[in-house]
Amino acid sequence: MLDNRLSEEHEALRSSVETFARKDVAPVIGDYYEREEFPYPLVQTMGRMGLFGLPVAEEDGGMGGDYFTLCLALEELARVDSSVSITLEAGVSLGLMPIYRFGTAEQKKKWLPGLASGEVLGAFGLTEPGCGSDAGGTRTTAVLDGDEWVLNGSKAFITNSGTDITGFVTVTAVTGTKPDGGKEISTIVVPSGTPGFTVAPKYSKVGWNASDTHELSFDDCRVPAENLLGERGRGYAQFLSILDEGRIAIAALSVGLAQGCVDECLRYAQERESFGRKIGEYQAIQFKIADMETRAHTARLAYYDAAASMQRGERFKRQAAIAKLVASNAAMDNARDATQIFGGYGFMNETPVGRFYRDAKILEIGEGTSEVQRMLIARELGLEAG
Repeated sequence: MLDNRLSEEHEALRSSVETFARKDVAPVIGDYYEREEFPYPLVQTMGRMGLFGLPVAEEDGGMGGDYFTLCLALEELARVDSSVSITLEAGVSLGLMPIYRFGTAEQKKKWLPGLASGEVLGAFGLTEPGCGSDAGGTRTTAVLDGDEWVLNGSKAFITNSGTDITGFVTVTAVTGTKPDGGKEISTIVVPSGTPGFTVAPKYSKVGWNASDTHELSFDDCRVPAENLLGERGRGYAQFLSILDEGRIAIAALSVGLAQGCVDECLRYAQERESFGRKIGEYQAIQFKIADMETRAHTARLAYYDAAASMQRGERFKRQAAIAKLVASNAAMDNARDATQIFGGYGFMNETPVGRFYRDAKILEIGEGTSEVQRMLIARELGLEAG
């Protein structure tokens, strides 16, 4: 019999993050968002709470938890703000997990303690200008010259890549040609400050304005040969496995945003009066909020299911894609409905609902667009592209 109730340990973690989000994040994040400034004090606090090390074994400097625990933390943070939540999500699933899953003993010893404590952020450089969802279209190259890799190329939309505490970017690059004539893609760790590695000025974004995102370029950038992460030629496969996990995390973040919209609308509906009555007394508002709660609840069940399959060691690609698709749709729909309920106030950046609306759209794009999720689900069902 299925039981979706949280264990005592999971509930304790969820509750502590909820308290942090409401007491520490909510009062200040609007100012960070308006200034488009990275919230270093909040990230430091999350590091002290052990959130960056949640799915990492204690012997590697982590909390000894599981990936589902991370998802619970992401959901609670996103109920208040998505910039802080995506900083944690990318820091763990895209920064830390590649090292944790595929790193050598030396690489783990060098990077994991700082990553798990939040003192160092890692980033993952996959997307390139002009490639988008076509990750296999990687053009960045890495040529082995003696005992060094020489990288040339560029990456776009890379989260956590230009902060003061960014330690490295793991980069996908073409390192040769496979026997079938296809690209041999590998992943290589490029430390921040390496000559030839340039971080462009931060993007001007529609949402996630308190998170860090940059374009990166590599011009004869040299790193030691031992910076190869995992097996040569397996970079693309490694990335796909990391993305499957990351989609569950993004689904959790999306559920948080969707639930945050419900939270704000419930409060507002009980305070705002129109035509002599609380707007929450009007059936039109009640039904809209009921639909919002239904979306959030359904999406939560989807990511719980995907996480459970992952924890059991089962194949979870289909469940992860479903969770990401359903949850990102719920976030976007709830943000739109919440803005409508708030009316003009929902269009103001200083309100959480205004930020939710701006933050929601990227959830249907990042870590695999909704179209990519549908493609993956169809393939998992045995349907081949024509």
